[in-house]
Amino acid sequence: MPTIDRTRLALLIELERSAHADRTAASRIAFESADHLFGRVPMTWMNKWTGGYPLYLAGAHGNRITDIDGNEYVDFALGDTGSMAGHSPAPTIAAVQERIGVQGGITTMMPSVDAEWVAAELTRRFGMPLWSFSLTATDANRWALRIARMVTGRPKVMAFSYCYHGSVDETFVIMGADGVTLPRGGNVGPAVDVSETTRVAEFNDLASVEAALAHGDVAVLVMEPALTNIGIVLPEPGFLDAVRALCTEYGTLLLIDETHTISAGPGGCTALWNLHPDIFVVGKSIGGGIPCGAYGITEAIAAQIRAHGEADLVDVGGIGGTLAGNVLSTAAMRATLGEVLTDAAFAHMVSLATRFTEGVERTLAEFEVPWSIVQLGARTEYRFTSPAPRTGTESAAAHDDEIEEYLHLYMSNRGVLMTPFHNMALMCPDTTAVDVDLHTRLFREAVAALMAP
Repeated sequence: MPTIDRTRLALLIELERSAHADRTAASRIAFESADHLFGRVPMTWMNKWTGGYPLYLAGAHGNRITDIDGNEYVDFALGDTGSMAGHSPAPTIAAVQERIGVQGGITTMMPSVDAEWVAAELTRRFGMPLWSFSLTATDANRWALRIARMVTGRPKVMAFSYCYHGSVDETFVIMGADGVTLPRGGNVGPAVDVSETTRVAEFNDLASVEAALAHGDVAVLVMEPALTNIGIVLPEPGFLDAVRALCTEYGTLLLIDETHTISAGPGGCTALWNLHPDIFVVGKSIGGGIPCGAYGITEAIAAQIRAHGEADLVDVGGIGGTLAGNVLSTAAMRATLGEVLTDAAFAHMVSLATRFTEGVERTLAEFEVPWSIVQLGARTEYRFTSPAPRTGTESAAAHDDEIEEYLHLYMSNRGVLMTPFHNMALMCPDTTAVDVDLHTRLFREAVAALMAP
């Protein structure tokens, strides 16, 4: 296979950087004028956008974004799943406006009947009988891990190398030699070394899973059914069922986090692949852009919680928050789940992701580029290696900052946005075949320019 000419790549990047600067002058000025924001942005991760500064938002509807320079983009980032329902979906907006403007109330420390409707719908989709709400999946994971340690009496959490569960301290792990737990680079100020809280395993490596569980001190294994933020890494046949069996054998609870993998379908991978977690976490997408998250538990865990003599979940137990489960969030979740992220919407989204994947595959074959693309329902992502990585460590090793910057700038300069952290594309109910075909054409043009003799 041909190799990448790095000199040519550097030249192409400079051309795209120049084009980016020319077409986004207002965004650049806004960024350079933001003297009171740490990192010049509301959240420092916004500096991950290519080109030296982020695009500044003017408006977003459906799968279209307009920046303050007036440039319009087909959005395949979709808030890194937070806007999988599309930007400002009409049913969600109507429900939110009704709650704020007609019914009134946002934070009252009181429930509404929407909460029970949402919980029942989550049960229908994912199977867990009992639910609690949060404002983010990160918080749902944090609270669920506390519950797991409480009901098992065990101190440790287990996670996979290069996993993603928001900003939960216990999950910033990678695997070192001989299965040693090492901190993932970049974690800010952890309270303790992650090796004190967490045992690590390698995704798709059952031996490493059993080796970690065999210590007998793991309360809960927290996992995505497919890795996402390190590139999509799908489970090998039988892996998830074997993990479930090992957790049962060693007395460890299994927490499945489908914050990203809900892209697999209306019930995520849990319904699609008939998974059986003890705890389930979801967030971002189910509120149509309004902050929300949720965790579900089995009846058995609920009974253990109720029987625990010292747990104070009502007041100081470290579970919940004043804003969690507020009536605005539950109204948004009810509308989004009931009217936007429907079975029909997912069928449309998955078919378009397949069309996207096939378009990329044709270009890779035509130019014999040693990359790969992996699809998970409505979500698909290319990686700069072939075959596709089977572990988080392999996927991390395939990262290439220069190629990623080139492709992201090439796309954005021509009206297509990819997720800034990696190469993920997500479909929403408003995405069209024309949008997908635009990416297919641009991807081919970008690769052709890169691989030109």
